[in-house]
Amino acid sequence: MRLKGVIPPVCTPLTPDGEVDATSLVRLVDHLLGGGVDGLFVLGSTSEVAYLTDAQRRVVLDTVTGHVGGQVPVLAGVIDMTTPRVLEHVRVAVEAGVSGVVATAPFYTRTHPDEIRRHFRTVAARGGLPVYAYDLPVSVHTKLGADLLLGLAAEGALAGVKDSSGDDGGLRAVILGREAPFSVLTGSEVTVDSALWMGADGVVPGLGNVDPEGYAELYRCAVRGDWEAARAQQERLVRLFEIVRVGGTRMGGSSSGLGAFKAALHLRGVIDCSITALPQIPLNDDEVGRIGKLLAAAGLL
Repeated sequence: MRLKGVIPPVCTPLTPDGEVDATSLVRLVDHLLGGGVDGLFVLGSTSEVAYLTDAQRRVVLDTVTGHVGGQVPVLAGVIDMTTPRVLEHVRVAVEAGVSGVVATAPFYTRTHPDEIRRHFRTVAARGGLPVYAYDLPVSVHTKLGADLLLGLAAEGALAGVKDSSGDDGGLRAVILGREAPFSVLTGSEVTVDSALWMGADGVVPGLGNVDPEGYAELYRCAVRGDWEAARAQQERLVRLFEIVRVGGTRMGGSSSGLGAFKAALHLRGVIDCSITALPQIPLNDDEVGRIGKLLAAAGLL
């Protein structure tokens, strides 16, 4: 069946000494499930997967799958540079009992499209789970074109794609060319209404950690064809998304965005600590205060 709905990429709460805060992570999962989400994506970009050790990844997997207990699908990022490293993450994810895995194209190495195809085919064959491609050219420097994705889908190597490319034309080409049950999920928090109108199946929104109810309502409006209400909800979320910019040019986009999500979750009482992993720069008190004002304006405080 085609994966649909709101599937937030779950933040990874950390303790002040940088370890995974499993207690806060369980509260965050309950917060998301209570908000009406349709699935969970752990160990993605918003989960700070690039910063986590293999042991920390395992803690996240075991904590979330153990707590969810099959209530909703749990997808696990198996993101790493090359196929052998990804396959080791797949093995651990399978042991944890996830519903599917999410993989980018190989990176660091300069890779040919035929090698990318071989990568996804191998992950699908060795893992025995549905594989979702993560189109993230800003981080892996390779764009997954519609022909490549749809060809792998036709072979049965891919179950879907999370499109975080920012290429709306490419997204539409995949939607137009796909055949069931290939799932198309947008990774953009701010254009969900238009993606759903084009025929996307759902959204993987980092901001969904902060306001899962808002994205769940947007999706419900789209499903029933109430596009005016969907647009109104989307515009409210666009205004809330300004929290990711409070760090300005003082830090990298990762520090600003992930720090904002965690600060908002801390302000909402969901997680105990808003720390982000090294070497990200933390938000200061003034920036956290600005996030609080944006939360209040969105009706979340």
